[in-house]
Amino acid sequence: MSTFETLHQLRSELGRVFGFVDAKPIFFYSPEIGTLSSLDAIKSCNGPVELRASQDTSIRIPPGPKTLPIVGNHYELYPDPLGNYERLFARYGPVIKTVNMGTTTYHTNDPEISRHILLDGEFFTKATSNQSHPLYYLSEQNALFTCDTASPAFAISHKFVPPALSPRAIAHHAPLIRAAARDIFPVLDELSGKDLAFNVYQYMFKMGSQVIWRVVAGQDLQHFKAVNTPPALPIRLFGQYLHLMKKVSLRPAWYGRLPFGDSARLCAVRNELWAEIARALDKCAVPGGETLSLTEPTASLKATCVADYLSRVRDDKGQGLPEPVLLANTVAVLGAGFTTSASLLSWALYALVKYPGNQKRLLQELVNHGADGEKYWTYDQLHAMKFLDCFIKETQRLHSPSFQTTRNANKDLILPGGYFIPEGSVVTTCFPSLHKNPAYWDNPLKFDSDRWLEQGFGAQAARKGLYTPFAAGKRGCIGFNLALAEVKMVLAELVYNYEFEDASPEAVVYDPEFLVTRPLNFYASATRRIEWPSKRAES
Repeated sequence: MSTFETLHQLRSELGRVFGFVDAKPIFFYSPEIGTLSSLDAIKSCNGPVELRASQDTSIRIPPGPKTLPIVGNHYELYPDPLGNYERLFARYGPVIKTVNMGTTTYHTNDPEISRHILLDGEFFTKATSNQSHPLYYLSEQNALFTCDTASPAFAISHKFVPPALSPRAIAHHAPLIRAAARDIFPVLDELSGKDLAFNVYQYMFKMGSQVIWRVVAGQDLQHFKAVNTPPALPIRLFGQYLHLMKKVSLRPAWYGRLPFGDSARLCAVRNELWAEIARALDKCAVPGGETLSLTEPTASLKATCVADYLSRVRDDKGQGLPEPVLLANTVAVLGAGFTTSASLLSWALYALVKYPGNQKRLLQELVNHGADGEKYWTYDQLHAMKFLDCFIKETQRLHSPSFQTTRNANKDLILPGGYFIPEGSVVTTCFPSLHKNPAYWDNPLKFDSDRWLEQGFGAQAARKGLYTPFAAGKRGCIGFNLALAEVKMVLAELVYNYEFEDASPEAVVYDPEFLVTRPLNFYASATRRIEWPSKRAES
């Protein structure tokens, strides 16, 4: 007791010992005196002091739908996990328990709980090597995104990779993003001339990989040489790898150990993909290139691409990324980068044509900021356009490409609200449900870009954990600068030059078994603009 100066310190320490993620509900009670509200009262108490939780924090097991043998409650989740999780949160509350093919997972749509989950520390960590983790079959212990926090490669990866994707680095690569974005123009012109629509995700899949490959590997995949040009081999391998990984992860653990079928194919595709990326690394390396200093702020400006920087950068001890770690991180940045950006670009075009007025407002803002069809947008100019920023934020809120992020419980613990989570459990923040939680968002199902125009709203939403499209904490997405610059650049180029219209023959559905949420059957038509609004003074 003598080591604590305040009641708050004592409560926090006991919360840590007894697994209370949030120690605020803890209070001290004497059967003879009642509630003890100060350190002096606790010290002077002659009898036993009870540690209690407030009445609205009764300890309980998270509820969930009834399970069946073998399948658990898989039938309650698929084939529409987005809608079903919404339904289950509405029925059972902010923390629910599911059992899917033998894998138990706890899910939340509550921002306060999510903030604690995303803190990588005493209570939670990211351990993809745990068989219950959604990324288990994608687990690569040499790569920043896919490794355990406890992996030896995490610290060195976290040291070298983020500077390669800093705002300064991405600003340096902005011309590469613009060039990749404009590569699609001849294809859209041909489609428009033939009065044909296109599957948006298929084209944005090629667009996203075209951009990321130029920025990361410094190479042109030539995805838009013709209307029907297929994705390059490494991109096709990525698509197969991610599809097989997700498919295998939805089956029981023993399924992934079978020496034939999907599990064997997954292993073969993985090996072929790694070999392709290794060849790309060899091609982008600058022969005899000078060593780049990690501590030099402008070092990234001397690199031709991200992989070139990662190959040549050294710390103050002369150490760089070991070759296996370099390769694994390049694979992770390429794969995570284009799959998420392809989905986000698809949903952004969906929002443009499905929610009236947004395309017109975005075009007007582009004109107001000097768009003329030839303008070279800089990183700062893209981020200076308020409506473009608000539009993308609202797209990510209502149509988040990332479905979830998962952490592992380091010990038996109690979440806010009294939910007991056993040691070793996986706990997931469901981004779409979090971003539409009616307890925290006004009219959450309405697409409303203007909600982000309020001064400080975006920063406040992020600080409270209400809006986390790129997760948070030290395991948050390190590629968010590139992702946002890419989607802003591509939209700026496309919307100024083309008018898009919805051409979907039926209701748009998403793929429930892919790593990200992507629209499968969204079609649009693109018509070359010949008229533009006059420039206006912005209010």
